Amino acid sequence: MATLELIYGINPVVEALAGRHRRPVELLVAEGPSPRLQELLRAAEVGGVTVRRVERRELDRCAGHGRHQGVALKVEPFAYQDLEDALQAWRDSGGPALFLVLDGITDPHNLGALLRTAEAAGCHGVIVPKDRACPVTAVVDKTSAGALAHIRLCQVTNLARCLDQLKQAGVWVYGLAGEVGAQPLHAADLTGHVALVVGSEGSGLRPNVRSHCDALLAIPMRGSVASLNASVAAGIALFECVRQQSSMAAG
Repeated sequence: MATLELIYGINPVVEALAGRHRRPVELLVAEGPSPRLQELLRAAEVGGVTVRRVERRELDRCAGHGRHQGVALKVEPFAYQDLEDALQAWRDSGGPALFLVLDGITDPHNLGALLRTAEAAGCHGVIVPKDRACPVTAVVDKTSAGALAHIRLCQVTNLARCLDQLKQAGVWVYGLAGEVGAQPLHAADLTGHVALVVGSEGSGLRPNVRSHCDALLAIPMRGSVASLNASVAAGIALFECVRQQSSMAAG
């Protein structure tokens, strides 16, 4: 049997109890009665999830720290979705595609924030490579603020081949980059089917991934700092896509 993983924090646990991407197994509670905890207990009862009362220091030990808000949930390992399922969800929606592709995101806080932003933007899926990528952890789950339970997170073996698959499906692939020659974000036509590729903060997009993009986009910046946090940059670009796609739909 696969090793169980631990999710902590009230909001992530509330979402995880729905069991959309992995089965909840046991709820650990270290605090006294409160409205939020009563909500968790009711959800666990409805879902047939075992509840175990523990001392706070035991929960501190399990989580590795004390920032768990008195609750944790043991769950089965995260189940990634197939890319084709995400593509079909887009087709079924009848609207323009919006995908987020992540190249080399290894920090769990960044990944969680990116998932939260992608879900808020209505992305049909987030795509990560099997290698050189942060796995789904409790930190990712908590930082996503529940978004992980709603977004389609797909894992692929070859990111360049995945970009080709997206293009064959009629999706334009745009790499977010800051070098000279990249088209300014707000000057690009993002009203159609779009996949946005975001690289790591340290090295950006890998050359092979970059070469498989239809175009490169840059966020205009006036300050002295040369780059943005990956999740911030992705948020700016994704919501520019949302703005343009919404304007086209309204028009």
